[in-house]
Amino acid sequence: MNLTLITKIFFLQLICFVSLPFYSYAQQQDQLKFGADRLVEEYLSYLTGKKLGLIVNHTSLLSNGKHLVDVLLSEDGVVITSLFSPEHGIRGDADAGKLISDGFDPATGIKIISLYGKTKKPTKEMLNNIDILIYDIQDVGARFYTYISTLYYAIEAAAANNKKILVLDRPNPISGEKVEGPLLDLNFKSFVGIAKIPIRHGMTIGELALLFNDDIKIRKNISAELEIVKMVNWNRNEYYDDYFSEWLPPSPNINKLETAIVYPGTCLIEGTNISEGRGTIEPFLKIGAPFIDAVKVIEELNKHSIKGVKLESVRFIPVSIKGMSASPKLKDTDCNGIRIKVTDRDQFNPVEFGVKLISVIISLYPDKIKFSNDFFDKLAGTDYIRKLLLKKTDPDLIISRWQDELKYFLQIRNNYLLY
Repeated sequence: MNLTLITKIFFLQLICFVSLPFYSYAQQQDQLKFGADRLVEEYLSYLTGKKLGLIVNHTSLLSNGKHLVDVLLSEDGVVITSLFSPEHGIRGDADAGKLISDGFDPATGIKIISLYGKTKKPTKEMLNNIDILIYDIQDVGARFYTYISTLYYAIEAAAANNKKILVLDRPNPISGEKVEGPLLDLNFKSFVGIAKIPIRHGMTIGELALLFNDDIKIRKNISAELEIVKMVNWNRNEYYDDYFSEWLPPSPNINKLETAIVYPGTCLIEGTNISEGRGTIEPFLKIGAPFIDAVKVIEELNKHSIKGVKLESVRFIPVSIKGMSASPKLKDTDCNGIRIKVTDRDQFNPVEFGVKLISVIISLYPDKIKFSNDFFDKLAGTDYIRKLLLKKTDPDLIISRWQDELKYFLQIRNNYLLY
């Protein structure tokens, strides 16, 4: 069988598990071009004859809805030797935290290498048959979203093994202007906090890649041959739906833009014994537990100058949902809590909201709420938030504590902004 035909069959098989809509552009916008679009339009002659390794998943689409791998494999002279998978797998349908296995595509023999299994950083052996690494995955704009940790390790591996790496830029879906939260204390570095950036970083993956490469140079005295393939017609102050009418979930539980906007704050709930809404169709938008009185929580939260959201009482039962959450916290337990509705996303500060929400729950139920200390601190990037919350410190004082370091980060960040 013709190799090109085989490879087309391969990726058709690979992506049939997810919906890949054509991007529908808002009428008022000049058409946005992803880095992937520009790679295909401008870089093919450079890629011809090179052995490529692609770090991709279901979000690695061109603006016409075609997958990057499909398009590259249809071009004469383009050789893909390996595909690398982040958390949630190549198809983007694996549960959060589920380890991903290596594999081979049966049609082409192209190796699929997991970067969310036994190893999270490409090894020398993995890169032996590769000339250029290409990274093209949609981020959500939060430090603990592991796709950017995969990016960090990919850059570090490229630097250590003298491989060129191309990062194909994509929008920050929750805008590239707002920056929130404490910077990572490196004592709490983990795969949900890889570099000294705030929780809501306000950067694109291309901008982060530049920052990460400099960070690696400082810490390891090595630097990758890194090139960012920039977008065209992206504006920092705009959100995903300013360009596109359909949301493509970057992972199973970030299933709408509203979820992505709230996620930098309510993901902190994952480090407690309270349900963050996994096991419902609105994870991170529903927060609850059996012991919570939603009316009291909402009443107390409204005393804390919460802007840009409407809070509603809700009851829910987390259940196993295939492809989203096989074993959610408080599974099959009747929970009372709140449903968060974003009414003004420019006014809403999710990280501040998350801290105030936990503070209110502690004030009402000091003997009921429990922290998973290690994991909460990794998500927060520090232990002082948990410690001050447990001391019932005013949440505004906790929030004020990270403002000076945030101002410092904004100065550093300016050196890496591309748009």
